[in-house]
Amino acid sequence: MTRSTLLFMGLMAVILGACATSTPYSPAASEGEYGFSDQQIEENRFRITFRGNSLTDRTTVEDYLLYRAAELTLEKGYDHFVVVKDATEEETRYIQTSPRAELYYYYGYGRPFPYYGSGYPWAVAGPDYTLQERSRYTAIAYILLGKGPKPASEPTAYDARSVIDNLGPTIVRPEPVS
Repeated sequence: MTRSTLLFMGLMAVILGACATSTPYSPAASEGEYGFSDQQIEENRFRITFRGNSLTDRTTVEDYLLYRAAELTLEKGYDHFVVVKDATEEETRYIQTSPRAELYYYYGYGRPFPYYGSGYPWAVAGPDYTLQERSRYTAIAYILLGKGPKPASEPTAYDARSVIDNLGPTIVRPEPVS
């Protein structure tokens, strides 16, 4: 292979590798994008959403939602929050994968020319088409903020500092842009 071909293939591997990561804990760039968003409904009531990509599992999406609720609770000067209503939505798609394309070279005019195996009658095609399941999760919660210790009689009440302490080590933030 030529040096430029190797460089191109390396660059493509880096680009594709960068795209193949789960959604980090960060605000969504706009409505419907991956990440968290929140909306104030009343003085101490909020709706929080965390949307993950197909590489972000359900548990991570739900943990990031709870972490955002705790973070927001402390930002607003409160101590605990009660989850009044919550839901996790799953969107599943089936992606049809194409046969593996194998890169071959043939020689003509004194130099090698690349071509991909699939689709050429003289090439051996890869495996048959398959379906891959891809699921994306979106967690939504309506929370009520409170001051003082969390109500012991309320099973959906969370101490914000405890949530931050316990989930904090599992939170993956985006890489800083250099």
